[in-house]
Amino acid sequence: MLNRRLLLMTTVFGALAGRASLAGKAIAVETFPVTHTDEEWHSLLTPDQFVILRQAGTENPFSSPLLHEERKGIFSCVGCDQKLFSSATKFDSGTGWPSFWAPLDHAVGTTHDTSFGMARTAVHCSRCGGHLGHVFDDGPKPTGLRYCMNGLVMTFRAASA
Repeated sequence: MLNRRLLLMTTVFGALAGRASLAGKAIAVETFPVTHTDEEWHSLLTPDQFVILRQAGTENPFSSPLLHEERKGIFSCVGCDQKLFSSATKFDSGTGWPSFWAPLDHAVGTTHDTSFGMARTAVHCSRCGGHLGHVFDDGPKPTGLRYCMNGLVMTFRAASA
């Protein structure tokens, strides 16, 4: 019983420490066409958007206003207005985050992410380098991929009728 409690406490504190360590961590090493200083990013983004887009944070599941967006249109990066995903590739993954089976051509890049003791593939905007979420190989056909995105760092423009 004591060992189980110790393991649980170690896991919880480890996760919290890992989360806290991301707070000041820059996410992009390469150069992108759209760049700003941290001060400029702070003035352009809400505090939550800054943490997600510039510090690789994650919004709470089921909190995104874009989660249930079902209209036809385009999802873009809040940091630079790069078009990222078409509504034609959006699907309900049941995870609590807007999910897509494919991005638009050349819209995103990926990096290896080992935060929180997990091996994942992080997804960033190819124009500003902003962190968008992660991609997993458990999605639907035709790609079998699930781009699990943070809705707070995307905007949606409905297609004109």
